[in-house]
Amino acid sequence: MIGAIIGLGGVTVGLLAGVWTVFYFTLQFFEVGFAIYVSFMAAAVTLLVIGHLEYRHLDTIERFADAHPVDREAAPKLYQTTTRVATQLDIPIPTIAVSERETPEALAVGFRPSNIHLVLSIGTIEALDDDELETVIAHELAHVKNRDAMIMTAVSLPVVLADGLRSRTAQVDEPGILGIIIVPLSFISDIVWVVGRTIMARLSRARERAADRAAAEITGSPAVLGSALQKLDQNIADTPNQDLREVSAISSLSILPLEPQELEKVMLGPEGETEPSHWWLQKRLHRLERWLFDTHPSTDDRIESLISR
Repeated sequence: MIGAIIGLGGVTVGLLAGVWTVFYFTLQFFEVGFAIYVSFMAAAVTLLVIGHLEYRHLDTIERFADAHPVDREAAPKLYQTTTRVATQLDIPIPTIAVSERETPEALAVGFRPSNIHLVLSIGTIEALDDDELETVIAHELAHVKNRDAMIMTAVSLPVVLADGLRSRTAQVDEPGILGIIIVPLSFISDIVWVVGRTIMARLSRARERAADRAAAEITGSPAVLGSALQKLDQNIADTPNQDLREVSAISSLSILPLEPQELEKVMLGPEGETEPSHWWLQKRLHRLERWLFDTHPSTDDRIESLISR
């Protein structure tokens, strides 16, 4: 985790230096006085504005999950289990929100332990027995205890800023003379986004393993958590890709990734007999993308680690 944070700090510095350099040499080219100071101000204002816009336009995770809070009367058993686990972890009891989706979702949302929502889908609740559901809840609340949401949000700054630069420079159809700024900014943001997301994925995988270990210790049942992961993984495998794409926005936060693991092959031609061009390349690029950006270890690896404890 320390290595990832240092790496993301370096990426942030690289992004700031890249933006400053683009502005500085552009201003030098046009012989603008005080280019150094103007570049600092322009880079700082640009990044602050983009960062503000990105965070302001992020919808709440509960909206992505299509979940609604439930009270103790509506879900007494869920609150009883959650209260027991929260007490063991010495954290405040979270609000429980339930999604009506059949897709297996389980995540804890919030920056402070005092204001956490535990989001569970009907698909998760119905797929697991009581002991398995308890280990899943323990896994999610272990993230709260470890302050993973706060850590991941804090270190995601370079990725958020780079993504903001990428999306906004791509919206400029005819940059004209501004192209001498937009083109290099777009190039820099692409590099920072790829490197930053790769480091973030490694950090996220480490935090998932830490939450697995904590859940196993709290419940004393590593094999039960392994069984829960296996059931949820099978349910995800049986879920149509279209349904998985609907919940992809919360994939990195859920106990298991909710994105389609295999690239969907859509045959072309009148009879559907023609393979898409460069299908072999698309498959390899998809595997590379998963290797770089997967936010969870494989379920088999997680189960093996739990059983071998």
